Parts: sequence; structure tokens; C-alpha cells
Amino acid sequence: MAEEGDVVSKTFRALVERADRKFARVRDFPSYGRAQGQHYFQKVFKAYMRLWKYQQEHRTELVKAGLNRWEIGEIAGRIGQLYFGQYTRTSEARFLVEAYVFYEAILKRRYFEGCKVKDLGVRFKELRFYARFLLVSLILNRTQTVKVVVEKLKALVDDCNANFRETNFKEWKLVVQEIVRFMNADATFTIASARPFRYSAIFDCHPNSVQYVARFHAKKVLKFRDAILMSYHRNEVKFAELTLDAYRMLQCLEWESSGSFYPKHLAETKENGVVVDYSGTSGLIDMKLVADMTDPTLPPNPRKAILYRPSVTHLIAVMATICEELPPESVILVYLSASGKPSHINASPVESSGGPKRTTKNKLTSHNSLEQNFSSPESHINGKKGSSDYYDDYLWLGSKGNGGSSNLYPGDIIPFTRRPLFLVIDSDSSHAFKAGLTWCRKRRESCLTAFAI
Repeated sequence: MAEEGDVVSKTFRALVERADRKFARVRDFPSYGRAQGQHYFQKVFKAYMRLWKYQQEHRTELVKAGLNRWEIGEIAGRIGQLYFGQYTRTSEARFLVEAYVFYEAILKRRYFEGCKVKDLGVRFKELRFYARFLLVSLILNRTQTVKVVVEKLKALVDDCNANFRETNFKEWKLVVQEIVRFMNADATFTIASARPFRYSAIFDCHPNSVQYVARFHAKKVLKFRDAILMSYHRNEVKFAELTLDAYRMLQCLEWESSGSFYPKHLAETKENGVVVDYSGTSGLIDMKLVADMTDPTLPPNPRKAILYRPSVTHLIAVMATICEELPPESVILVYLSASGKPSHINASPVESSGGPKRTTKNKLTSHNSLEQNFSSPESHINGKKGSSDYYDDYLWLGSKGNGGSSNLYPGDIIPFTRRPLFLVIDSDSSHAFKAGLTWCRKRRESCLTAFAI
């Protein structure tokens, strides 16, 4: 029996190492693009599902061999990370709900709390778990869960400060401050009767009964497939890398989970008619609950790339990638929220003196390139805007120390008007984008709609 237990334990550790190696390969994959290593994700999912099933089948032997509860919680947390990663790449609600199911099970069964481990490494795993669970709960509008997890995170940070005085937990204190500020700014947490931003079957009629909106083009019926959400402001309200502006836009661009998701309470799993006691080491998580939480009759959510404080180069690269992969007869929405002029508060002398030089150089380079492709002797006839006017106003994306441009001009968007584009500019310089790109639309007959907020 002892030899059999050793074999089970060694096999389990080998499966853990194999799954962790595969997880490391996909952890930092970009969240945009339609073909970003999908086969790698399938391999990682397969490895973790095999590991999960193995620890369920040999739980008794593994507990005798010294398996800790937090180790099961770590595995469940990795699976939740994988599901959330797939949600950020596909925007499919079922992946988001799966991540929530795993994280909620970790919380309810106290995988990290029950053992009272005085191990700093385990405490950091628990802190990261709470932060990830908060992000998933925020996106799913589970306000009560967010409030519960915030209190647990506060208590854990205080406990860590008391028990690990030699370690600095300043960053985790900032995480707590961020989520509290986010909750205070969002009406969902302050107004109990506030309805969700998402389309919801509880408040809205079924999409099949909604009349079709006017077509952008007389010969085309465009489908909403992709969106890019970007926000860049000083001291903006955010949690992790999700700003309040991007969060609200994300909510508006998704269908709410079915109404049964709200009143449903997760029943404890039973074995042979007996309720399982979760005070011991357990690995039972019902992974079929997602079938009761999603509505297959709703249209798919558009894919969304959420960019937190990107450089102009990175923003344009993402737009180029998504436009290149945009399916035929589809439209892309681009939401840009930023100040129309740089704030010189707290700006260093180097940034203040170097910024205009870099901006002027990039402005002239882009201007010359645009002149070669779109210049016309009729540019200023009858008061029409010419290509030089595309670089008078801009969105400020911060001061960059690498020599790159910190300004996004209307002219930078022009190459992407070859594809159907729905542009939303939330800025005090939005008028420049609306006027300039509307003129470009008339010149090139593209499907462009620009909204100035």
C-alpha cells in the first residue's frame, strides 16, 4: 500500500509539473487576434483537466501522502485563469461563467483559509486569488460577491502585515484602495435599483423582436464582430488594468447571462445521498453549472481588445491586426477615451522639453506619408478640410520615455477606414476626429461612423 501511495503521489506531481509548463507558455499571450496560439490553449486545458480528474480519483491516497488543501485551490485557480484568459480572447460568456464557478468554489470551500498556513508563498497565492476573483465578479456584475471578497482581501492584507512584518505589502494596500474607489465610483454599488449596462432578458425584450437598425451601406448588412476599448487619463478610476470607462463600455457590448443566473444557488454536491463535508481536502467542483447560466438563444458577444494605457504604436498595431483579421461584411467598433491635450502637472523638465520635439518629428513624418497617398489639389477648395488638418488636434496618450509619439492624430486613423469602422471618441478633442474623418469618408466612400462625446 505504501508503494502504491508513492506511485500515486509521484504521478500527481509529474502531472502538476507538466501542466505548469504548458500554462507558462500561454500565460502572456496577447488578448487580441483570432488565431493566437489556440492549439496551445487546447493542450493546456487538456493537461489541467487530466490533472483535475486524477486528483479527484485518487484524493484519499494523495491526502495520506501529504496533499494540502491550498494545492487543490491552486489547481482550481489555474483552471479559472485559463477560462478567464479564453474569455478575454473570445468574449464568450460561458468562459467567464466557468471562471466564476471555479473561483467561487475555492472561496466557499476555503481551500486557502482552512489550513492556517504561515507560509508567505501561500499567502501571496491567496492574495492573487482574491484579486482575480474580484475582476471576474466585477465583469459579471456580481456586486454582492465583490463586496464579500473585498472584505476578505482587506482582512488578509491586515493579517499579512501583522504576521510578516519584514515583508512590504504596500502594493496590496493599493489594490484594496483601487477596488474600493472603483466601487464608490460605479453606480451599481451605490444604487441598489440600478439596472445592468448589458442587454438583459429581465429588463429588455428579446433581440428577435427588436427592429433592425438602419444599414450603414445600401448594399451591405454589417455584423458587429470586434471592438477595441482604450482609456488613458491621469488618476483615472480603475481596478488592475480595467478602467471605469472601459468597464462600462465592455458591459454595453455584451449580452447578460440568462435570468436563471441571478436566483440560482449552487447546491452542494452529494455522494450517495450524503452531503459532502468540505472542511476536509476536496476537489469536487461541478463543471456543468455553466449550462444553467448561459442562454444559447442570444447572439455571440463581439470580441473585445481592452488596452490599458497603450502607446500610440501599440494601439495602431492592435488596430491593424484586428482589421486584417476582420471577417467579411463585419464592422469594428473603436472606443478611445483620452484627454485632448497633455497635462503639464507633475511633468518632468525632460518630458516637457523633449515631448514637442518628438511630436513634431513624428507629425511631419506621418504628414508627409499622408500627403503622398491622399493629397489632392481640391483639398482646400470651398472650405473643405485637407490632409494637413488631420494633425492639428490629437488625443494625448501620455509622455513616453522611449522616444515614441504620445499623441494620436485623426490622420493616424485614416488607413483603417478601408474597413467598416464605428468610432467613438470620448475626449475634449473629439470634434477634430468627427469632422476630419467624416470628410475622409466622403472622399473614400468607406463605411465610417464617428461619434463625438
